[in-house]
Amino acid sequence: RLTGQQQEINSLMQRKSAVDEENAHLKNEFGNLNQKFKDKSQELKDTEECAQKKEEQNRLVIKNLEEENKRLNICCADLLSDLEKLRKQEAQWKKEKPGNDTRIKNLETDLAETREQIKSLHSICSNLSSQVDVKQEELFQKDCDV
Repeated sequence: RLTGQQQEINSLMQRKSAVDEENAHLKNEFGNLNQKFKDKSQELKDTEECAQKKEEQNRLVIKNLEEENKRLNICCADLLSDLEKLRKQEAQWKKEKPGNDTRIKNLETDLAETREQIKSLHSICSNLSSQVDVKQEELFQKDCDV
């Protein structure tokens, strides 16, 4: 009976040893898994922080782009308004052009006529000047004669 009990004790000791070994192995594996979990949790936290920063940067970029877009839209509206004014002005000038062309043509004709009159008056002036010279010569001669 003692040997039977001794065998049972030995068997139980072996089982206890195996269970202790398995327990140590599981504790070790648990420790490793626990460390991996902590590492992954930190990695997730870092990734979330990074994503949050990126999201904030993107919001800021979008806000700046929207403001720039508003400014450019205002600028475009102003340019379109200026273009419309210039088109109206061009249309007005096109309407006035024939009348202006006629006025220019008339002024050019008047100028040509005036030049001819000036030439004619110069010629008359020249003739009169010559006549004055002749008369002065005659007067001088008569003075001498007297």
